[in-house]
Parts: sequence; C-alpha cells; structure tokens
Amino acid sequence: MSVLTRLLAAIALVAAAAGCAGGAGGAAGDRTPRVVVTTNILGDVTRAVAGGEAEVTVLMKPDSDPHSFGVSAKEAALIEDADLIVYNGLGLEEGVLRNVEAARRAGVPALAVGEGVGPIRFAATAGETAGQPDPHFWTDPGRMAKAVDLIAEQIVTHVAGVDAAAVRAAAGAYRARVEQLDSWVGQQVAILPPASRRLVTNHHVFGYFARRYGFEVVGAVIPSGTTLASPSASDLKSLKDAIRRTGVKAIFADSSQPDRLAQVLATEAGVDVKVVPLFSESLSSRSPGAATYLDMIRSNTRAMVDGLGGR
Repeated sequence: MSVLTRLLAAIALVAAAAGCAGGAGGAAGDRTPRVVVTTNILGDVTRAVAGGEAEVTVLMKPDSDPHSFGVSAKEAALIEDADLIVYNGLGLEEGVLRNVEAARRAGVPALAVGEGVGPIRFAATAGETAGQPDPHFWTDPGRMAKAVDLIAEQIVTHVAGVDAAAVRAAAGAYRARVEQLDSWVGQQVAILPPASRRLVTNHHVFGYFARRYGFEVVGAVIPSGTTLASPSASDLKSLKDAIRRTGVKAIFADSSQPDRLAQVLATEAGVDVKVVPLFSESLSSRSPGAATYLDMIRSNTRAMVDGLGGR
C-alpha cells in the first residue's frame, strides 16, 4: 500500500469516527441546553433562575388554565428531548402529566416542584378534592423561595454545560426578590384587621396564601381545587349562607375565567359583595399587572387589601 493510499485511508477513518460521534451525541452537544417547564408561573421563575445559562421553553401560554391546557405533538417532542423538565406536580397539570411521566420513564430528569416545598392539603370544604394535596403553592412567596433553590440545584445537576456558579448567583438574586415580596405582602395585609381577612374565591386556590398571611377561606363558588368541577345548588346555598354569616365584602374571581357564577352568587346572597378579579393560576399578557410572578403576587395583594376594605 502506497503512502498516499495509507493517508487517504486514515482520513476516511477519522471522518467516519467523527460522523459516529456526531450521530451518537453531537445533536445534544451542538444545541443549547434546554429546560422545559409546564406552567407559565414556574416558567417565569425558571428563566430568572437559569440566568441565560440554558434555554427555557414554557408550554403553557399566558391566560391559560393549568388544569385543562394540553400540548401539541411538537410540544410533546420537546418534553421528551429536554435536559430537564420542571413541572408543578400535585395533580395540577391534568392534561400534560402523562407526557411528563412518559418522558420520566424514558430517563428525562423531572422536578415536581410542589412536592418539595412542604405541600398542604385541601380543606374539608373543597368538595371532591378535600384532603388531597393542594398544588397552588405559588400563592405563598415563602414556598416559592424554596422552589427557587430546588430549581437551581436541578439545573446545575442535570443540564450539561451550564455555569453552576452563574446559575446559583442568579438564583440567589431572584430568591432575595421573592423574600422581599413576601415581606411586602405581610406589610400590606397588616393593614387589614384580622376580622376582615376572609376570602371567597372562584375555586379553592388561595389556601397557601391564607395560611401564610392569616386569612380564613370562607368558601369557593366551585367547591373544589380544580376549575374542571362544577357547583351544585346545595353548594351555592351553603356558600351563600356563609357569606351572609361572615359578612365578607368581596368575591375574588380568576381574571382568566368567566365570573358569571360569582356575579350570580353575589346577587343571590342579598348583600353588598363586590366581584374582584385576581390572577390566580396564570400569568397574563392581555391584562396589566401579571406579566411576571412578582407582578402577579403584588397585583393580587393590592386587589385583596382594597377589596376587603383595607384602603
């Protein structure tokens, strides 16, 4: 074999080896590390924590209902191809959970944030969801501060190529903002006398907020932890009686859901009850005040304090 022939053979072997390496792992090595997040609330937080070290894809669009939103075939493929999945858990994403579980079984790391922040259970008044874990932990900024740490460590552990120090620094800076928000909410709530801290909502979504800041949840128009349930006539009567008995001044309805039931109940209760919109389960692009998680909590706090007569 001539020198030229041996040289050409060596070049061919090198090219073949490079091609095999590219086929086995080159696609993952060539693309930006990706974190896929189910809900837009956790998506906003995860982007802040990642600090630009990883691409964050958020599945749930603004102004959506996390209990009912689903994913397309393209989005399902993104879940399967993720370096890390961040999802709420505790049964919130009812239409996406099977995709997350399938990816987890295939070996994709997945973080169920709600399971790691000390979940509480729905009250006995929460109908079919009574006693089950309450997934709405984000209404308590104290628990969201814990979630920041969980997300940061999972990104550092499972997303190859990120600068761990940069992620932890971004997480620390964002956690400080969440803790400041927690303090601010407490100061705003302190304006309300304890007797005025009573909540009636569209469905049972503010249990964590109530526990954190000393509110009583009088009831909900939909006596359940999910918007997919419906109230019965007896449910409405029980809530109407509770409103009359406690003298609550407002019903808080989700801004992304029709508030017809809340309006009807306010009329049937025979008392002067306002219907005040809140951003309970989704960030919003069409309504001012909920473009980010921090904005959402501030807007809700102001609306509650104002609605209950604090200002």
